[in-house]
Amino acid sequence: MKTVLLPDGHTLPALGLGTWRMGEAAGARAAEVAAVRRAFEIGYRVIDTAEMYGGGGAESVVGEALSDAIRAGGLRREDVFVVSKVYPHNAGRSAAFAACDRSRQRLRLDTIDLYLLHWRGSVPLRETVFAFETLRDRNQIGGWGVSNFDVDDLSELWQVRGGDGCATNQIYYSLTERGPDVKLLPWQQRHRIPTMAYSPVDQGALSRSGKLTAMAAQRGVSPAQLALAWILSRPNVMAIPKAVREAHLRENFEAAALELSDAELAELDSRFPPPAKKPPLAMR
Repeated sequence: MKTVLLPDGHTLPALGLGTWRMGEAAGARAAEVAAVRRAFEIGYRVIDTAEMYGGGGAESVVGEALSDAIRAGGLRREDVFVVSKVYPHNAGRSAAFAACDRSRQRLRLDTIDLYLLHWRGSVPLRETVFAFETLRDRNQIGGWGVSNFDVDDLSELWQVRGGDGCATNQIYYSLTERGPDVKLLPWQQRHRIPTMAYSPVDQGALSRSGKLTAMAAQRGVSPAQLALAWILSRPNVMAIPKAVREAHLRENFEAAALELSDAELAELDSRFPPPAKKPPLAMR
């Protein structure tokens, strides 16, 4: 599988599992835990969650699934890279320490591998960076990054002492949301900051796209796989689609092996062109 390179030299598989909308209903918990367990069995090794998802419920699902998988054997803690995110209002000094403790408890982890600021809030970036650096020094997180940051936000972050320790920016990026191609991704590439793409198939909309159906059929793949293969063709970009059903988990995972030709990439560019001018950063 293709990998992305973090600034500290750590490499990650370019396809992970998202957990948005998990942990919201008690009646779905067993199925969601089983889905994450099945993802580990299939080969997923990066999992993304957040304290916001299900009010911490998604973190609890991940924690139970990971704990069960390790206890059952065949999976070690160090085999799985866990990403979580903190609310902006919890990103101050003492608030971030408490929020991270709660997340670690729900995840049943001593260390969260990567901890992200979920989006830009009112807490000064210098406070958040101080909190994140302190958490890393305490080995409560392995590294930190941001989510939903545009070019101006990242440029400001880089002016903060320690701000260039940011490991990634997680953004909404897909064939139908190519605004980041104009300025944001080039900025990140210059600064060697990898991108985590959430909603890479537009929450399933691209799996039904008429613009992809014929191309996908010609390759013998699904439209969603074609959309994911395009994301994974981008330099130092990884995708974290959410899936629960085993068929979707397998379909997404198999997309990581697809190699698109130059002609296919050009065709996708013509069908889903980037905007001529930079739009506001999209969020979902």
